[in-house]
Amino acid sequence: MMSRILIVRATFYPEIADLLLEGASAVFGDKGAQYQVLDVLGALEIPLAIAGARSSFDGCLALGCVIRGETSHYDVVCQTSAYGLMTLALSKNIIIINGVLTTENWDQAIERAHPAKKNKGGYAAQACLSMIDQRNAE
Repeated sequence: MMSRILIVRATFYPEIADLLLEGASAVFGDKGAQYQVLDVLGALEIPLAIAGARSSFDGCLALGCVIRGETSHYDVVCQTSAYGLMTLALSKNIIIINGVLTTENWDQAIERAHPAKKNKGGYAAQACLSMIDQRNAE
């Protein structure tokens, strides 16, 4: 059975978002999974977007990046978006993989997002497919 994945991508940092999507797309393409991309502005919008569109998908993948700034806003965004994703996954019993990077600076974000480096988008896509396979085996 071919998996159908919803990728919700926060585009606040477009270059990082593109690299994460590139890594995820390669994994999904290699595994024959179909995916649809829904773009939102930032990490805080991802849980709401998934909640509104999840019904026709086997799994959801959240992609984006939050880079620490000079204020505590970083902590609020990281904690709130992660909590929203986990709460939604547990309360609705749906597969949601959190591929939102939380980094101290731009260089760390590029290192983690780039498919030829740490490829966190590809890693998150693999995790999503693994969870779908596990659920299908039950």
